[in-house]
Amino acid sequence: MKRFLRRALIAIVVFLLVVTAGSLTYNAFTGGTEPAPEGLKFVQAGDVNTRYDSWGTTGTPVVLVHGSVESVDTWSRLVPLLAKTHRVYAYDVTGYGYSERKAPYTVEHLAAQLLGFLDAMHLGGPGQPRPVLVGHSLGAGIAAEATLEQPGRIGGLMFLDGDGLPLPGGRPPTGVIVPPYRTTLFRMVLGSDWLLKRIYKSTCGASCPPMDVEQWVRPFRQPGAEQAVWQMTSGGIPAVAADRLAKLRDVPVPTSVVFGARDTNGGNAAETAERIGAPAPTLIPDANHLTLISNPAEIATAIAALAARGL
Repeated sequence: MKRFLRRALIAIVVFLLVVTAGSLTYNAFTGGTEPAPEGLKFVQAGDVNTRYDSWGTTGTPVVLVHGSVESVDTWSRLVPLLAKTHRVYAYDVTGYGYSERKAPYTVEHLAAQLLGFLDAMHLGGPGQPRPVLVGHSLGAGIAAEATLEQPGRIGGLMFLDGDGLPLPGGRPPTGVIVPPYRTTLFRMVLGSDWLLKRIYKSTCGASCPPMDVEQWVRPFRQPGAEQAVWQMTSGGIPAVAADRLAKLRDVPVPTSVVFGARDTNGGNAAETAERIGAPAPTLIPDANHLTLISNPAEIATAIAALAARGL
């Protein structure tokens, strides 16, 4: 038995050495970064150099706050519809897209970036139009925190496919995977078009257009992107506690909740509406977690209805 245990221990040590050497070698040959696309627009939002874009010239302003792993580009199917009757703004939340990566990745810091973006766009200040905030998934918590901090600046708040709450069970178990293995795993996932397309299809649904892999992956090849991922996930997904979200009931800002009827990632739509004092939620039939991609016309209609309530 002692001889067997000794051999087993040696085999385990050799296996770990081989795996570690392979991981380090893979990381050494896959560590390159990629430049951001040309022509992007940036503005200082709070303490973050922030990538953004804007569309439209008339109507109630709408500010789009994307979710985890997303960027300004995720709104590309919705924006043309909204811009017909609204001034539309979108920006990359720090840690994602092409904005500067800047810790801490707390909901308070992300809300400060959003409020700084409103300052930069001349929205919500004295004598300025108050925007409707649309927060998708993770963005729902960011938009909610900004509204709670400065409600007088906000003309409406939509929770889109997100409840704004922390993930059930607390922070994700990313700390279990240590360097260099987590770097290897991260890069292998980014390099697997097949896997990424499977995840996209299951999250977006059958009615979505094919995934543009480069659009989704390129931001994570920017300098500092990998480090930001581990910093963000180590503390849990930025979110707002349930008792704080309930304070939205006392805030004089129109709210709405819009979910895909098949969404299993964003929380419970009815409970979310009840928690924040919104009307009964709008459920998009047969839609999943990315309704902004799968059902842009329905989302544009819902945003227009919320904007009308704030007039």
